[in-house]
Amino acid sequence: MIPLKSKEDLERLKISGRIVAKIMQKLRNYVKVGISTKEIEGLAEELMAQEKVSAAFKGYKGFPASICTSVNEEIVHGIPSDRRLKEGDILSIDLGINYQGYFADAAVTLAIGRINSKVNKLIEVTKAALQEGIREARDDNYLSDISCAIQHYVEASGFSVVRQFVGHGIGRSLHEEPEIPNFGMAHHGPKLKAGMVLAIEPMVNMGTWEADILENGWTAVTKDKLPSAHFEHTVAVTKNGPDILTHLEWLKKN
Repeated sequence: MIPLKSKEDLERLKISGRIVAKIMQKLRNYVKVGISTKEIEGLAEELMAQEKVSAAFKGYKGFPASICTSVNEEIVHGIPSDRRLKEGDILSIDLGINYQGYFADAAVTLAIGRINSKVNKLIEVTKAALQEGIREARDDNYLSDISCAIQHYVEASGFSVVRQFVGHGIGRSLHEEPEIPNFGMAHHGPKLKAGMVLAIEPMVNMGTWEADILENGWTAVTKDKLPSAHFEHTVAVTKNGPDILTHLEWLKKN
């Protein structure tokens, strides 16, 4: 069953989403050449403490960090470390928080200094694919309409969508029903209804969609070691269309 959120739930989730957006804005401004991903996590933890929220990821199924920091060919679940970012890298930050028992989740991929034009296109296509998916998160659409829109946009642009990892429902738990693949045929699966809240998150690879898991048991990397990008929003389905709860002004600037 896909849980429907009450009016009170949605108000709390909007607060959670705004906090995610605020923290992510500050992380984005902090990222630069020479900084380590562990330092980025340290700032995230400070900001969460200031907002009186907890990290949704730390300890989740044993995950050892408060945020995910995935660099270059790392798709998702990158673990912060002493690795320092260098000119030409790309960094995906995935941030989830728990605000009074209500969860919100967002991700962005950032260029570190100057990057080549094809990598920049990868980032722009992934960002746009997220918006294509969100556009389909409407009352009485099908769940797979989101998936199909993302896949069609990505593949028409010459890239591939990751298949091993998917979006998800979110609310009183970090991961709720349903799973939201970034590929599939339109007009399949459950109908979307007002009150559903979804974490929509295309992960897009420059080359093959296939992935491997590193020895740490968490970090997914592209099988061909080409770059990958990741964007995510927490979105409520309403009678008036999709409501982006983690509406990130920094996304427009990236």
